[in-house]
Amino acid sequence: MADDVKLEMIRHSMAHVMAEAVLEMFPTAQIAIGPAIENGFYYDFDLPRSLTDDDLAEITERMKKIIHSDKEFKRSVVSRDEARELFKDQKYKLELLDAIEEGAEISIYNQGGFTDLCRGPHVASTKDLNADAFKLLSVAGAYWRGKETNPMLTRIYGTAWRTPKDLRLYLDHLADIEKRDHRKLGKELDLFSLHEEAGPGLVYWHPKGARIRQVIENFWREEHYKNGYEMVYTPHVGKSWLWETSGHLGFYKDSMYPPMEMDNMDYYVKPMNCPFHIMIYQNSKKSYRDLPCRWAELGTVYRYEKAGALHGLMRVRGFTQDDAHLIVTPDQMDDEIMEVLRFSLYMLHSFGFNDIHAYISTKPEKSVGEQEKWDAATEALKRAVEKEGLEYDIDEGGGAFYGPKIDLKIKDAIGREWQLSTVQFDFNLPERFKLTFVDKDGVEKRPYMIHRALLGSIERFFGVLLEHYAGAFPPWLSPDQVAVIPVAEVGNDYAKDIEKKLRNLGFRAFSDLSSDRMNAKIRKAQQQKVPYMLIIGEKEMANGTVSVRYRNGKQAFGVPFDDFVKELSDKVASKEQL
Repeated sequence: MADDVKLEMIRHSMAHVMAEAVLEMFPTAQIAIGPAIENGFYYDFDLPRSLTDDDLAEITERMKKIIHSDKEFKRSVVSRDEARELFKDQKYKLELLDAIEEGAEISIYNQGGFTDLCRGPHVASTKDLNADAFKLLSVAGAYWRGKETNPMLTRIYGTAWRTPKDLRLYLDHLADIEKRDHRKLGKELDLFSLHEEAGPGLVYWHPKGARIRQVIENFWREEHYKNGYEMVYTPHVGKSWLWETSGHLGFYKDSMYPPMEMDNMDYYVKPMNCPFHIMIYQNSKKSYRDLPCRWAELGTVYRYEKAGALHGLMRVRGFTQDDAHLIVTPDQMDDEIMEVLRFSLYMLHSFGFNDIHAYISTKPEKSVGEQEKWDAATEALKRAVEKEGLEYDIDEGGGAFYGPKIDLKIKDAIGREWQLSTVQFDFNLPERFKLTFVDKDGVEKRPYMIHRALLGSIERFFGVLLEHYAGAFPPWLSPDQVAVIPVAEVGNDYAKDIEKKLRNLGFRAFSDLSSDRMNAKIRKAQQQKVPYMLIIGEKEMANGTVSVRYRNGKQAFGVPFDDFVKELSDKVASKEQL
């Protein structure tokens, strides 16, 4: 049996053991579903009261006793009437039973005193589970069958492994994830905040976070100009006909904010930038000589995400999209796709992401556009990926209805995969908005349109960066690059002079002139993950030097100021980590 199948059986069986333990504690509880999931399992319950940490500890002990009791997992096939009798006191099981098609096999699993409606499979006996290789992790609320109109159930999450060593490794991984949580780091490093009372899913950038964002955006703009793009700025709202024409009101309305009525017309805040870029294109007649048009915008858009889906910077309602649209002739398609992919990889590498995998999504069952265009576009995407030597997978039928795409996914410092860059063909909008260009033969033809995001959104990308570096950004991105720390008050003027020189050279520096002792100042700078600390004592003042304490613990004494500046300049220019 394959290891992953065996592990899934262990986790599914552990969910049943947990349900048995919970019913021992709460005999009147209603049980819902309990599947195996990635890295663990969960079970949903309708309980008579909320659970506490002490409850989880008791459930754990009961589960261990059940495991040691060596109960066999017995599978039986029953009739619908037999099943209804078995679960007559379990309303959620009866609802699941009603959802099973007439004539379909109905199976149950029993271990000792617990019976569940289940397709399986399970391990043979509870003795095949390791009582020291599982842990209950958390309690959360979950709507029955995922619908907000249904009752809120109590979901208990757990993880289960073959051996205690596997469990320890996974718990260490979870601890690393918790340490890197961008929400926690954002608060500790004073980078951003979210205010439910002022509007959920909307980000407030604090000065230090804004500094990093400005560095990201300035680099983004500079590189776009180098690569032949022009910047555009577009409105935040548009009349309803714009979204009707684009199709957003037909396909995307539930994710758009409600309209605002002005001048007896409906206006919508934009969920995307593309219709506005099209308006700019249509402002004048285009020849093949005018193409390709490469227009980029850091455009703030608004999408109405459900409250339960919001998650720090990763899932918000207002965000700035790293957006560009390329409008090209069919003859330019191959070259533009290859250049876009090269540019995407360059940008990701610049931010320290080097483990990158591509996914090419092809034509779905329902789509628009001629087959010939789909085939040509898909082949162009494949050629571009292969030219860059990227490993890639084909997601058959996974493309949007309006065109195939490349998604680039990166792995962060602890191996988690994040989807960032997207290169998306669009056969829909050029047709809907009747885009044309005059070709060499004097005939008006339809151009191709390519949506392209390198970073995704600035908010989400910032969150990924923050977790990737665990808040210890490389010097070029650090909000404070240098902390100048005088040993005693007599060094304050020299420290301020050093700070001023660094700021005039374009570096982000500050002086800690507080009354704290030197070690406390150093500790504070380390907690804020400042890459360089310049220690100023009498010897440094007398010699016109600085002593450097690095974030990684290294030290260098009596360094000429100009030498330090060159070292810092080189490190910032290389974009390397300290």
